[in-house]
Amino acid sequence: MSKTNFVNLVSAVLILISAFVWFNFLPTVSAWRETKFGVLGAEKKHELENRQLNLSDDLDGKKVEGKEFMTFDQLVISIPEAPVKREDFGETYMRARSAIAIDADAGTILHYQNGNRRMAIASLTKVMTAIVVVEKIEDLNNEIVTIDEEIRFIEGTRVGCPRSGYCISNRLQVGEKISARSLLEAMLMNSANDAAVALGKHVAGSQANFAKIMNAKAKEIGLSDTNFCNPSGLDEEDRPGGCYSTAYDFARISAYALKYPIIWDIMKYETKDIYSVDGQITHKIINTDLLLGQLPNVVGGKTGFTYEAGKSLMMAAHHPLDSNKKVIAVVLDDNYRWDDMKKMFTWVFDAYNWPKK
Repeated sequence: MSKTNFVNLVSAVLILISAFVWFNFLPTVSAWRETKFGVLGAEKKHELENRQLNLSDDLDGKKVEGKEFMTFDQLVISIPEAPVKREDFGETYMRARSAIAIDADAGTILHYQNGNRRMAIASLTKVMTAIVVVEKIEDLNNEIVTIDEEIRFIEGTRVGCPRSGYCISNRLQVGEKISARSLLEAMLMNSANDAAVALGKHVAGSQANFAKIMNAKAKEIGLSDTNFCNPSGLDEEDRPGGCYSTAYDFARISAYALKYPIIWDIMKYETKDIYSVDGQITHKIINTDLLLGQLPNVVGGKTGFTYEAGKSLMMAAHHPLDSNKKVIAVVLDDNYRWDDMKKMFTWVFDAYNWPKK
């Protein structure tokens, strides 16, 4: 064989090897990079036109640098199978300033609208408060919290008052002793700010110290576009724009919260009465989530509203045919949040196919 023929043969072999790697290895890496947010930590996601990324892509103008990648064998073993969008389905649109839907297990972005826009998230904050409380308090039923004056006079929605200025039962009383479990229920169902502050102060001594724990938890999860200022999510006038998250970050917080079924069990109660430890004071709690009972496959959800944040909503729902396949959806600053959330889940479960186990 001549030298020229030998070079041509080697070149042809190298081309075939390159083609094999390109069509087999890179799509797998791309799918992993898109779907497995737990591996890539704080890496951002951007609008995915063709649902695939290359490892060198910019994500909202930020390079993926300094990431610790797994070996290919580890990668293949660890990735949950992601849902795949049907080719005959187009996109959908929410009337929110920011919206996202992700597969709770694989982390695949199923719908994206300005998902990395930093915004106030109001009482959605209370999902992170609940995570910290559940992780810090071992026995919620027997951990007793004492109500002080700061808690009693907190602004906005409060225990016994499903809306600001509208009360249907007793409010928390100064000196009242009540279980952490009861306060957690009031906070997640009724979005009670006083309950959130009571839990935060009990765990950390002050709202500011509790916010530090929340922010440390956000970093532990791998988030970099989130900053909490207090356990309630109330706007802070001296820090306009300083308390924020994103639809994407908050979807990940919500997915993390799935580790704790108690949070989601509480969020599904429509009404409940809670009591002081001595049984002398009763507080009636009403859930602020209007979609309970309307969506049969709802796992749970949390509402949010302040003048800075607008009307927001996070919900989780499972596939109509498989309760193990869950989707987290978030809409921020959406005056049509109820209709848009129903539309989001209808579209997601129609537009995507989940792999069969």
